[in-house]
Amino acid sequence: MKSLEQLTDSVFYIMASLTEPRHGYAVMSLVEETTKGAFVIGPASLYTIIKKLLGEELILLYDDSDSRRKVYVLTKKGHNVLLNDIARRKVMIELAEKGLEKGE
Repeated sequence: MKSLEQLTDSVFYIMASLTEPRHGYAVMSLVEETTKGAFVIGPASLYTIIKKLLGEELILLYDDSDSRRKVYVLTKKGHNVLLNDIARRKVMIELAEKGLEKGE
């Protein structure tokens, strides 16, 4: 991953979905349902990103002996990266909203 300072939308959605343990299909479904189909992450993208997130130690394989599927969850480091990106996105939104209010 080039820079952890700015997450792509796909990485953001995946990390946000992994604030609690989930398997890949559940992540894809949650993102699609939450965005009402406006944002869809396919399996190839999902697992490429999961592999990168595992390598950066932003997520880990969650030990869920009941499931045959691999379940992932954010690490503390991943939690902090996500919080920082949320703060960055809030600043972007505030700037845009203030600009739009002035233009009305």
